[in-house]
Amino acid sequence: MEPILKFDRVSKHYPNGVHALKEVSLEVTEGEFISVIGPSGSGKSTLLRAINRLIPISGGTVWLDGQTVSNQHGKGLREQRRKVGMIFQNYNLVYSLSVLQNVLHGRLGYMNGFQGVFGLYREKDKREALDLLKELGLEQFSYNRASDLSGGQKQRVGIARAIMQNPKLLLCDEPIASLDPSSAKTIMELLRDMTQKRNIACIVNLHQLDVALKYSTRIIGLSKGEIVFDGTPAQLNDEMIEKIYGTSRENLMIGGNDDDKADTADCA
Repeated sequence: MEPILKFDRVSKHYPNGVHALKEVSLEVTEGEFISVIGPSGSGKSTLLRAINRLIPISGGTVWLDGQTVSNQHGKGLREQRRKVGMIFQNYNLVYSLSVLQNVLHGRLGYMNGFQGVFGLYREKDKREALDLLKELGLEQFSYNRASDLSGGQKQRVGIARAIMQNPKLLLCDEPIASLDPSSAKTIMELLRDMTQKRNIACIVNLHQLDVALKYSTRIIGLSKGEIVFDGTPAQLNDEMIEKIYGTSRENLMIGGNDDDKADTADCA
C-alpha cells in the first residue's frame, strides 16, 4: 500500500537556533491511528504543522498523497490542504455562528471566494453536516451558537468540521488537553471510531502516555527533534519510555493533564 504521508529526512531549524526536527523520516498508511508522544519541546507540534505547510521546513521532503508538499503554491497548496483535516486543542470555532455553520466550514476549501463569503453551501453538504452531527450526538444543537456548548461538545464540532473536508489524513494537536477525563475519553473514542470507519489515517499529539497506549495502533516517540521510538503500544517498554522522556515511567504523571498546554515551542 502506498503511504498517504511520507517524511524523508525532514528538518526544521527556527531562527532562535532551536532544531525542532532533525532528519525525521517516517511513512503513514491509510487507516493508521498514530499517537506522537514526547516531552514539551520534543518537536511534536512542529511535526504536525510541517505536514500541510503551516510552517516551512528547513530540509528534506514531505510527501502527501504522492505529491511533495514543499513544491505546492496557490491552488496546488489549497488542493493539498483539502486532504488534511485538523483538530485543535482550543477548538478554533467561530463562536458567533451556529454549530451547523461551523461544521459546513469544512467545505470551504472546495468553494470559490464568492460562495464562501456568502455561505452558499450545497444542499448535499448541509444534509451531510446534519448527518455528522447526528452521528456525534449533537443533532439537537445544530442551530445553537457554538459558544453555548461545553468543551467536549465544541471538540466534537471540530471533529465534524474536519470530517466534512473528506480528508485522507486527520491531524489532532493535543485534542484532549483542555478536557476533563470523561470528555477526553469520549473524544478519543470518537476519533478512533470515525477514522477507522472511513479508513482515514489519524495522527494525534498527546501528553498523556496512558491514552496513547490505549487507543493507538502505532506510537511515535520524539526526543529533541528525533524519532527514538516507532512501533506498537505493546513494544513501548519501560526502557523506551525512559529514552523518550528522560525519566522513568513512575515519574510521569500518567493520565493527568499536563499544565504545559501550549507545546508551542516544540518550538511549536
